[in-house]
Amino acid sequence: MACLASGGLLCYTNGMSNTENTHAIPERKDVPAAYKWDLSQLYTSDEAWEADMRRIPALTEQFAACKGHLGDSKEAFLSALRLDEQLDRLMEDVYHYAALCHEADQGDSAAQERYNRVLMEYTKVGAAQSFYLPEMLAIPDATIEAWLADDAFAGYRVYVRKIMHRKAHTLSEKEERILALQGESGSTASNVFGLLTDVDMSFGTVREDGVDKPLTHSTWSTFLESQNRDVRREAYTKFYGAFSAHANTLAALYSGSVNQDVFIARARGYASSLEAALYGDKVDSAVYRNLIDTVHRNLPVLHRYYSLRKRVLGVDELRHYDVYVPLVKSVKTHTSYEEAVELVRNALAPLGTEYTDRLCGGLLGGWADRYENKGKRSGAFSSGCYRGYPYILLNYKDDSIRDVYTMAHEGGHSMHSWYSVHGNPFMCYDYTIFEAEVASTFNEELVFEYMLKEAQAKKDSALETYLLSMRASDILATLHRQTMFAEFELMAHEAVERGQPLSTEVLRSMYRRLLEQYFGPEMRFEPESDLEGLRIPHFYNAFYVYKYATGISASLALARRVTQGGSSERADYFKFLSSGGSRYPLESLKLAGVDMAGTEPVQAALDTFASLVGQLEKTL
Repeated sequence: MACLASGGLLCYTNGMSNTENTHAIPERKDVPAAYKWDLSQLYTSDEAWEADMRRIPALTEQFAACKGHLGDSKEAFLSALRLDEQLDRLMEDVYHYAALCHEADQGDSAAQERYNRVLMEYTKVGAAQSFYLPEMLAIPDATIEAWLADDAFAGYRVYVRKIMHRKAHTLSEKEERILALQGESGSTASNVFGLLTDVDMSFGTVREDGVDKPLTHSTWSTFLESQNRDVRREAYTKFYGAFSAHANTLAALYSGSVNQDVFIARARGYASSLEAALYGDKVDSAVYRNLIDTVHRNLPVLHRYYSLRKRVLGVDELRHYDVYVPLVKSVKTHTSYEEAVELVRNALAPLGTEYTDRLCGGLLGGWADRYENKGKRSGAFSSGCYRGYPYILLNYKDDSIRDVYTMAHEGGHSMHSWYSVHGNPFMCYDYTIFEAEVASTFNEELVFEYMLKEAQAKKDSALETYLLSMRASDILATLHRQTMFAEFELMAHEAVERGQPLSTEVLRSMYRRLLEQYFGPEMRFEPESDLEGLRIPHFYNAFYVYKYATGISASLALARRVTQGGSSERADYFKFLSSGGSRYPLESLKLAGVDMAGTEPVQAALDTFASLVGQLEKTL
């Protein structure tokens, strides 16, 4: 599971992080081991990883020998399931290790080679497994259900029934093999986008306080939060200038990704690429469209917020580079990594000491890769695996309180992974992204509530206003902004489905219309502002970002339920965390106490944002 977050410029002096004395970004080899994640929980060495890679062909061949025999008997079916589990666990392990090494330093050629080898191996394994689903689904449903009643199938029941749900869109063996073989080439657009934007593109430097500082994906957010408008303008112009130089390439890459999505959806007989993306989670397309419609109805409040921002900043025209600078100028923060861990511990206390001790122990003891280094993936993510730690990639910086929120956010993902692993068999432990964004933004809400109460107790009105402002901004970024992204994805895919090619001009025009609609009449955009639509990595995982918006809607409701309730409400939340992939996402959330099939949670979240805007209008 991956999510974007602001990262930071950081280097190391005497083993301590330091954001003030130097601005050099270290090489990976110069990062202290204590600041890196401990991958030995997966493999103690590259050689151990190689040994497992060598096991894959023989196990794949053994699994392939099941072809033609799945329906012979209950015993034959169970044997195939067990081989499937062995192969899937092995592939998950080797992929997880290779991917984490690659993300930590994308310029490391050895790590890149390992990562590419695993992707190639996935293609081979997928081709060998192409018989599996069609042959399984050819077995009469009644026969499979009779076999699943045997206790020997306990660890496989959910897995098999979810496969049966996909029966209407599973193709013949030959067709499945063709789709599997094109898997590697189908990810080309995403892979090239990552290399282009994270490795090959250079953004230069930005002059701040008389010093030329590197402009990177991570420092970009820091510059846009600067109170110096000239710094914001320079960072914005140079950052998008680099994207402008590659605009046609970026548009072609995204167009290729959308065309791939449409191809797969049509090949499998879905009515649309949206339906194809939601079908596996049993989420109706109406949930997606209702989200967009509900946010549209509440856009006047968002426009009020931007009008307030314009007045507070005292600018004649609100520009795109003005929307991230904190509205409260006087509050500065400095939180070391270790201090942030303790803050998170205190904020999440309503969840109990088992939760906080395990999370904070992991953040300090090998789960997290803390700081930026050259070649490291920008932003932040959590990556869970059945074996090893639920790892967290951060680009933490001491001078941004947002990075404390990022730590809590990714920690929510990782603890969700931990409870899922320890509550389910391998074949149904992996929860959906729809559910993942609930656990992460739930933690953010508790951090906000804790810090706000602390500020109020100290009668620190400046900090209180700062936190209200930041929380409004964060909900905007997660709910309104991700919904805008989701609408752009839908527009792009529907255009291709209507037969309209996605040229650079079409994509930029499409995105500019959305910018104008969401930001409202106070905003004046730059000529390059619509390039934002070509730089979002999540767009290469189609119809992913809407889950941030639904996730924060659910998490706000659950946070209120847990903090205002008692032991039973907390127990319900842990049932949700522990459910893993044993239920469909709407079912697991209903178990926790929120119904996402309707629009009520989204409207309630938008009402929360409206309340924050109202408080800020009075305070500011």
